[in-house]
Amino acid sequence: MKTIDEDIFDLLHKAVNKGLELGANFVEARYDDMSLMTVNLLNERIREASTKLRKGFGIMAYFDGSPGFSFTPERNWESIHTTVENAVKIAKATAPRNKVKMEFERQKPIVDKQFTEVKKHPKNMEFNEKLSMLKRGVKAIEEKIQPSSTTGLYGELFGDKYFVNSEESEIFWQPLIVDLRIQAISMAEGKRANGIDGVGSSLGLELFDKEEYLPETIGSNAGKYCKEQSEAKAIKAGKQKALIGWRLGGVLAHESFGHLSESDFVVTGMSPLSDKIGEVLGTEMTTIIDEGTIPRETNGLWLPYDDQGIKTDKTVLLEKGILKGYLHNRGTAKKMNAEPTGNSRAITFMYPPIPRMKNTYFAPGDLSLEEALEQLKDGFYAVSSSGGQVGLDGNFLFNCNRGYWVENGEIKYAVRDSSLSGNILELIKHVQGVTKDFNIMTGYFGGCGKSGQFPLPVGLGGAELLVDEVLVGGAK
Repeated sequence: MKTIDEDIFDLLHKAVNKGLELGANFVEARYDDMSLMTVNLLNERIREASTKLRKGFGIMAYFDGSPGFSFTPERNWESIHTTVENAVKIAKATAPRNKVKMEFERQKPIVDKQFTEVKKHPKNMEFNEKLSMLKRGVKAIEEKIQPSSTTGLYGELFGDKYFVNSEESEIFWQPLIVDLRIQAISMAEGKRANGIDGVGSSLGLELFDKEEYLPETIGSNAGKYCKEQSEAKAIKAGKQKALIGWRLGGVLAHESFGHLSESDFVVTGMSPLSDKIGEVLGTEMTTIIDEGTIPRETNGLWLPYDDQGIKTDKTVLLEKGILKGYLHNRGTAKKMNAEPTGNSRAITFMYPPIPRMKNTYFAPGDLSLEEALEQLKDGFYAVSSSGGQVGLDGNFLFNCNRGYWVENGEIKYAVRDSSLSGNILELIKHVQGVTKDFNIMTGYFGGCGKSGQFPLPVGLGGAELLVDEVLVGGAK
């Protein structure tokens, strides 16, 4: 049943009006009503099964281009009134010494109510059904390997978001994420091997009815990858040709390029992309996009609005190697004579929105995977990452938890203890081909961290990248 709590909207409008009455130039008021569930199986036994509710109001007031933020989990006018007062006081107190004024263009009000409609919404499914999926996935590991230990993770996030501002915008939408991951660890002959697989999406639990995402498929893949790692060989370190898989490519698009595109880093000169709009940075094969409403069926994050009430859009950051844009909030957009891109996001009502990514990916090209492997001929196929390090200078180092050595265009064997490192602004100059396959994934586990706000759900992925040179870490 589609229901909206109109009392929440009444309180938000009242908060906005009070902020203006207290002298703010502009006010944004939002309310989150979110439910989160985490289930963790360790060796087929429940290690954690928890549900959390996250409800509250966040108020942002602006005075002379300076923001002030405050929040309350209390749903009563007295607490909200105090929260508004605090936000306005902070904005006024910081305005005289704020060197970077963030004023913005006024816009027409947006009135929109969007309801999430999926076949198997997690709120309508029993806990035992979710637990059963995990158990089925973990059990399937044994088809491929006898593990030393197993982990099964299920997570869900859903709820309602309300937004009102002093332009009289009134927005309601419903976030949704489901996520299932299976991990196998083997210690055969004293050598540790790890295999993991999983998928997250803004679909409902019907996601796990698809053949490629059945819990049994995910578990079997985890076992297969673990077995491969137990038999994997070392790779020679040095600069090599490589095919970068969509999972690792998505991490590169997000961590190494996307953060450099966030406008708060750009406007303060902290990003190497500052003042480079229109410059050729990569090959013609390279296009990077940040998007909010990729169809749910692709498993991306569904994000129709940001936390400033801006409708999200497809933002082209890099087009055929040319820098085209940045990721803006309303303030940086005005400062840089651009349009807001719907990238002002906060992890919860307890935090102010800041420029953050949505779904960030390398756009598809025209190669099939087979053609990409043929063109690679001899080199490293780096499929996915287990984490790493990045810097605001564009430098990166990512460990590869799954990769293969390729000879004469054919996968020969799995590789262990490998990594990719370099600088993203150098790497994109070496992209020689891009696959036409497009994959993207969001998730409940992990997420993006910035300025103390972690974890923020994002989506990443895209196409697979053929590069003629990248530094591969491995055996000396």
